[in-house]
Amino acid sequence: MSKEEFIRVDGRKPDELRKYSINAGILKNADGSAEIRLGKNWIVVGVYGPKEHFPKFEALQDRAIINCRYHMAPYSTTERKSPKPSRREIELSKVIRTALEQAVILEKFPEMSIDIFIEVLQAEGSTRVASITAASVALAEAGIPLRDMVVGCSAGKVSGKIVVDVGEEEDKEGEADLPIAIMPNLKRVVLLQMDGKLTHEEFKEAFEKALAGALELYEEQKRALKGLIEKMSEIPSEGDGNEQGV
Repeated sequence: MSKEEFIRVDGRKPDELRKYSINAGILKNADGSAEIRLGKNWIVVGVYGPKEHFPKFEALQDRAIINCRYHMAPYSTTERKSPKPSRREIELSKVIRTALEQAVILEKFPEMSIDIFIEVLQAEGSTRVASITAASVALAEAGIPLRDMVVGCSAGKVSGKIVVDVGEEEDKEGEADLPIAIMPNLKRVVLLQMDGKLTHEEFKEAFEKALAGALELYEEQKRALKGLIEKMSEIPSEGDGNEQGV
């Protein structure tokens, strides 16, 4: 069977992403927010700040501190998950924070902090890269200066074939998983992890597929932010209208 004939468990081709959408400005009470839907993944991100950091003795004099919490809702998976933070959630919070720190211009906000809350409402594999993608949009919507957007995608090896955007079942049954995140304009990789074994050629193919997927999602990030700007421009400001003096 050729690569072109290989059909995945959910009917996708090897280089085909799941259906996706990104929306910005969805939370009224956050400084910045976004949601991403990628397959059955549904992830919401809220950003608060920059604000004065507390306790003050932990503040850094030369830059801001990013606090990131990745959390999966108890109903997000097939089996009910404990609401308490798991070791995996704590680990992914650090992984996501490290990726985003490379894009945020932290030096502009000394002695301040930026809080990023990631809530996975429904999970179907590749949630870390989807979370990074949505968080970057939320940061931009909050008006926080970025060196570049950050966008992520995964690739993996399933039934001996290299595929993009690994789903939950593929993640469980597959031979390898390769999540990446990039700053597309700066051409910089900010996250690269691998679980499983790949040959040199397989790694190269997987990375190229993940990169192509990330660049496709980058276009959706731009669409989401452009759509928000257009929506805001349609809202009349105070004093607009055909008011007549009495």
